[in-house]
Amino acid sequence: MHRDPLRKLLEGYREHHPDEIDCVDRIRGLVDGHANCFERDCLPGHITASSWIVSHDHSQVLLTHHRKLGLWLQLGGHADGETKVLDVSLREAREESGMQNFRVVKSNASELPFDVDVHEIPPHRNDPAHEHHDIRYLLVAEPGQPLVMSSESNDLRWFPVEEIPSIAADESIVRMHRKARALLTQS
Repeated sequence: MHRDPLRKLLEGYREHHPDEIDCVDRIRGLVDGHANCFERDCLPGHITASSWIVSHDHSQVLLTHHRKLGLWLQLGGHADGETKVLDVSLREAREESGMQNFRVVKSNASELPFDVDVHEIPPHRNDPAHEHHDIRYLLVAEPGQPLVMSSESNDLRWFPVEEIPSIAADESIVRMHRKARALLTQS
């Protein structure tokens, strides 16, 4: 029962993004096959949620230099038992940026995320290699909020949107950047 809202969300996303069916089906397979998919001890992977955060004027993107991975990434993290992935995305955005006020940019006038991704996380200390099945939302930060870096980051910084392709460590960052720009021109 607790997985049904995510199943419904993934089905809606699948209908609106037929070119991403393989990724959606991988996430759906995890959700269907593991009742504990929202817990970080679920292996071979678990549900995470993240946020692509843009400035109020859409000219900048907020990225964190992830302490464990050593890469510039969007803000996000583990569901830790929370089944409402938008709430996870917002919680992580607040915890990792220090900002509190965001506007969620709705994809297709619904609560659908604007991107989904499955990526491998390398082993770290006692954690084996595993996958993050990431549900991603586009957020616009309200102006005038100071940044407060979390202990999970080496750095936290606004980047001009035109610099994102040169900073991107992998294709999913470039994809989110491309999707966000398209969605923001529509809203």
